[in-house]
Amino acid sequence: MGKKKFTFLKMEKGYPPQESAPPYPGPPLDYGQGMPQPGMYPQPGTYPQPGTYPQPGMYPQPAPSPPGYQPGGVFAPVPAAPVTTVTNIVVTPRLQDVPGQTVCPHCHQAVITRTQHTPGLLTWAICGGLAFFGCFLCCCIPFCIDSCQDVEHHCSSCGRVIYVYKRM
Repeated sequence: MGKKKFTFLKMEKGYPPQESAPPYPGPPLDYGQGMPQPGMYPQPGTYPQPGTYPQPGMYPQPAPSPPGYQPGGVFAPVPAAPVTTVTNIVVTPRLQDVPGQTVCPHCHQAVITRTQHTPGLLTWAICGGLAFFGCFLCCCIPFCIDSCQDVEHHCSSCGRVIYVYKRM
């Protein structure tokens, strides 16, 4: 059998390896922009072909003006921008089992609601379930617990019902 020869590459800080990957090209030129930046791309007809150089004084001339165009003449008026209408929408948080700030739909005042607990479907369901299982003495308890009852939100200004928070 033959002798195998191993070579080790010495990699020290600051020295690139002998076989390195090509450099990263970076993000695209129009990354994060809708329009290319001026001067990023050559305009057709303004740069000479590679390997040829223009003669002094031989730069591209501007195109002749169209017939009927007079330089320095009166320009057409620019059309006016459309009028934008702003509509304010008041978003109120959902009212639950505690008083909340809202705008009363009846008197149109910004108020903090007054709450009142009333028996609702959950209250009667718990009462019926307790009675079904034979706890006749306990079936009145849901009517005494606020967290088992619905919540009516009243306007503190005009007193009318604004919203009813139903537990079930």
